[in-house]
Amino acid sequence: MRELAQSLVDALRNRNETICFCESLTAGLAAATVADIPGASMVLRGGLVTYATDLKASLANVPPAILEEQGPVSPVTAREMARGARRACGADWAVSVTGVAGPDAQDGHPVGEVWVGLSGPRWTASSSAADLVDAEWSRFALVPGAPVPVRLLAGDRAQIRRTSVQAALAAALAGLREQKLPANR
Repeated sequence: MRELAQSLVDALRNRNETICFCESLTAGLAAATVADIPGASMVLRGGLVTYATDLKASLANVPPAILEEQGPVSPVTAREMARGARRACGADWAVSVTGVAGPDAQDGHPVGEVWVGLSGPRWTASSSAADLVDAEWSRFALVPGAPVPVRLLAGDRAQIRRTSVQAALAAALAGLREQKLPANR
């Protein structure tokens, strides 16, 4: 994971851009992972730890209607967390992480369901964390209401949190690589 964090810091430094985080189940672990890299102070603006649902609204500005309709664990909530953190921290990029680390399911969401949001200068998106990491860190599970097995993060609580950070860093790096620098920059 250190290599991913180093690559992210290097990419941001090369672009003269900044990043921030909005973290729920990882509780600041993603920002701390980036902060461990020498030179992170040039790119890391900070972050929001929105472990409690109400803080997603009050700190990250997630509209209460979204939290009520979608809940704290959803792709829509992840996008709004990233969008709100980007504004709150004044960063070029923001990454959010929300999900269920376990040991128990939460509000009908299974252990290992994690969403990563990414907000950049031109767009905001979200992805399942299980789709952002190598298959060895995920599993398929039958989830009530889903027509097919769903890919989730695998492992115990600590492993799911670490893998969520890996997914968040991978999403940020992929987003940077996809979005070309403007010609006048």
